[in-house]
Amino acid sequence: MTLQSLDWAVMALYGAAVLVIGLAFTRRAGKNAAEYFLAGRSLPWWVLGTSMVATTFSTDTPNLVTDIVRTSGVSGNWVWWAFAITGMLTVFFYAKLWRRSGVMTDMEFYELRYSGGLAAFLRGFRAIYLGVFFNVMIMATVTLAAIKIGGVLLGVGPLTVVLVAGTVTLLYSATAGLWGVVATDLLLFVVAMIGSVAAAVVAVGHPDVGGLGALLSRPDLQPTLAFLPDFGDWQTAAAVFVIPIAVQWWSTWYPGAEPGGGGYAAQRMLAARDESHALKAVLWFNVAHYGIRPWPWILVALASLVVFPDLASIQEAFPSLDPAIIGHDLAYPAMLSFLPTGLLGLVVASLAAAYMSTISTHLNWGSSYVIQDVYRRFVRDDADEAHYVTMARLATVVLTLLMGVVALWLDTALQAFQILLQIGAGTGLVFLLRWFWWRINAWSELSAMVISFAVALWFQFAHEAVGLPAWDASTQLVTGVVVTSIGWIVVTLLTPPTDEATLRSFHDRMRPVGPGWRAVVGSVPAPEGESIGAAAAAWFFGCLAVYAALFGTGYALYGNVVGAVALGVVAVLAAAGVLRLLPKVGLQG
Repeated sequence: MTLQSLDWAVMALYGAAVLVIGLAFTRRAGKNAAEYFLAGRSLPWWVLGTSMVATTFSTDTPNLVTDIVRTSGVSGNWVWWAFAITGMLTVFFYAKLWRRSGVMTDMEFYELRYSGGLAAFLRGFRAIYLGVFFNVMIMATVTLAAIKIGGVLLGVGPLTVVLVAGTVTLLYSATAGLWGVVATDLLLFVVAMIGSVAAAVVAVGHPDVGGLGALLSRPDLQPTLAFLPDFGDWQTAAAVFVIPIAVQWWSTWYPGAEPGGGGYAAQRMLAARDESHALKAVLWFNVAHYGIRPWPWILVALASLVVFPDLASIQEAFPSLDPAIIGHDLAYPAMLSFLPTGLLGLVVASLAAAYMSTISTHLNWGSSYVIQDVYRRFVRDDADEAHYVTMARLATVVLTLLMGVVALWLDTALQAFQILLQIGAGTGLVFLLRWFWWRINAWSELSAMVISFAVALWFQFAHEAVGLPAWDASTQLVTGVVVTSIGWIVVTLLTPPTDEATLRSFHDRMRPVGPGWRAVVGSVPAPEGESIGAAAAAWFFGCLAVYAALFGTGYALYGNVVGAVALGVVAVLAAAGVLRLLPKVGLQG
């Protein structure tokens, strides 16, 4: 399989359109750091929400979903579906607070909430920890997927993919800042969705598959189709459902699904026109990301089990590929090799769109940490705005280089996903409570970060080396959560609280609801129109609407009309409940 002239023409047209749109904002982004990193805090909810959806639709996402479906069935996706609970919590409890804070980056929050030199250290240290280490790992995972897709569809080597893909994305993301990112994201989202749907249609229409009905009626695939795991196999059920629903969603830090919001999600909330647009942006993101998008990827994954039932069949079909990168996640790009001319170019362009959207966001977000929270805060705070924009562009180049190096080291997307979950295990509760409980201090966050990282290193490199038996990923995750949570709580209670003046200033500015600040400010009424009970109810209805839409769509594809209609009704009623509650969480619906 090779790309024909029509395929290249489609890809060239797409590439030109993206570059023109992105570079059109170069001058505006270069005015100052606020324009470069936050687009002047002037963006509407639908632009920001769509940008977040486009960012989370990266080249590694369909590969990851394919890996999960092939190894754990459709129900295995609960390892990321569970994060919808986190996302909806951010919508109704934290989005307004982030926009209300007025900070430039979420790292600046540390010196708003905590006091003294430790707060400043935490801001700088965490900016490097997340903006460089975590960020490079995420971008490398996305680039790894691009490497595998390039090897299968284009027949090019890893180094070529890294150089070409990284350079093209760097060109507009470094020059146009967040303006270029969100503007191109609108086009990238449309192209990526069209491509994923087209890929699913072709996959289920493959002669070996025989159409959707034949695929879903295959006896050997029946155990794979279930939305919930087999609870008779408790070890598997615990790993893919119980632990994600009971523990993972609130305890684990993962980019795009941070408890309480953070990273590029916080950046989008901070770039919103006002609190209302911040909330609605995150709401639209969660509905689209969890409730609308997954099924095209799942269908391709299911079809791949028929066409490429094992890894040997993938290796046989693509003998030129390096055996080191052959994994179940490679089945997705392998299925794309059956696309016809023209459509192949569109789908490759859609995958390029997914790649560029994710990488450009992470480059801009990571450079904001490096420049605003490290360079500007600790190295040079007296330069003009043009200087900081120039340094941000230089930081973007450095991050791109680091991304390429790490991408050439990784093997599978699922491997990186599990490493990142383990590193962040146990830190999530701190991020949830720090807004609503005065006793959380800078030592709480620092200890949580250090302990979770130490536990991850232990399981990754030392656990088996000292002769202990191997533990599965879910046991490692729960152990990390327990050890980290106990550790940071003990540290919190043994260290002095943030000084009272800083606490009062934070409360006056943020006006968080609930009883967690009474020890500092006494009994203070909630801001007008805001109710913690209404927010909790909206959170419940939001989760219900998303999951009903997700599984209602699944039932429709499976041919279960009764189930599809019933869940469709539930989704509509739950969405209506959210709309009725919006005025009581501080917004007009």
